[in-house]
Amino acid sequence: MTETSAIAQGAARRTANGKSRTRIQLRNRERILQAALQVFSQYGFRGATLDQIAGESGLSKPNLLYYFPSKEAMHQDLLQALLTAWLDPLRALDASGDPLEEILAYVKRKLELARDYPRESRLFANEILQGAPRILPILETDLRALVDETAETIRGWCAAGRLAPVDPVHLIFSIWALTQHYADFQVQVTAVLGQDNPFEAAEAHLETLFRRLLTPG
Repeated sequence: MTETSAIAQGAARRTANGKSRTRIQLRNRERILQAALQVFSQYGFRGATLDQIAGESGLSKPNLLYYFPSKEAMHQDLLQALLTAWLDPLRALDASGDPLEEILAYVKRKLELARDYPRESRLFANEILQGAPRILPILETDLRALVDETAETIRGWCAAGRLAPVDPVHLIFSIWALTQHYADFQVQVTAVLGQDNPFEAAEAHLETLFRRLLTPG
């Protein structure tokens, strides 16, 4: 049975051209996107086929094509929903809050996303490794603008002596790398640690790491 993903559920509820969908349509779209997520995260976009997604969903291939014109359309819907979920914690960073606690809360939320949505993280990583052909315009516009805005906030905190001096953009990159690693390299992490749940120890380690890095001297 395909594992349920809240991100795939959100993607299924996205409307096109303002048209509402019936309950059956929503249920079938969600069923297809849940299956597509499983297949894409396992085989990558290029390795995934409509037949595999149909088999995973329990629906016929013509039924898939009734709801989605292509596997590209399924992939695009999943990526758009994923980007929204991935970027919401960065948008939530409060410029008026305590700088260190705001960043530590962001690190914690990113680690929770890696824990709760490992397949989605691998879906995104696979897209990036292929050169981001389906989301590059979003990365170059929306993502870049959000990172620039957040970096300006962090830069101001550093200038005011509320954080230790740090390159704000590379700080964000480091947070992404050190949290998403636990999803994207889950097999390696599990093999080395010999356990399935590294997240409690990871949370403590990352909090110590970033607290030491960012606490003003």
